[in-house]
Amino acid sequence: LRAYELQRQGFDTVEANEKLGFKADLRDYGIGAQMLVDLGVKKMKLMTNNPKKMIGLEGYGLKIVEQVSIEVEPNEHNIGYLQCKQLKMGHLLNFDFTKKEC
Repeated sequence: LRAYELQRQGFDTVEANEKLGFKADLRDYGIGAQMLVDLGVKKMKLMTNNPKKMIGLEGYGLKIVEQVSIEVEPNEHNIGYLQCKQLKMGHLLNFDFTKKEC
């Protein structure tokens, strides 16, 4: 909640987390990967724009056979967030942001 408050004050998602002493992305895919393995999943199509998510799951022995992008149309409410995800976190978005707002 504190990170969301900082974002409301103008910090982007990465800056807000770092200002609070956290990494930009704290997610760990181990538990989810273990659950998938227990269910017998060995390979999958993964809906994500986050290459670290693919690497994280593959690190637990799951095979990503296809990455399916999640397409979101930029608008005045989400453009800064999408730019930050693309420019600072390496998300695979099909946008060419000419004005850097992140």
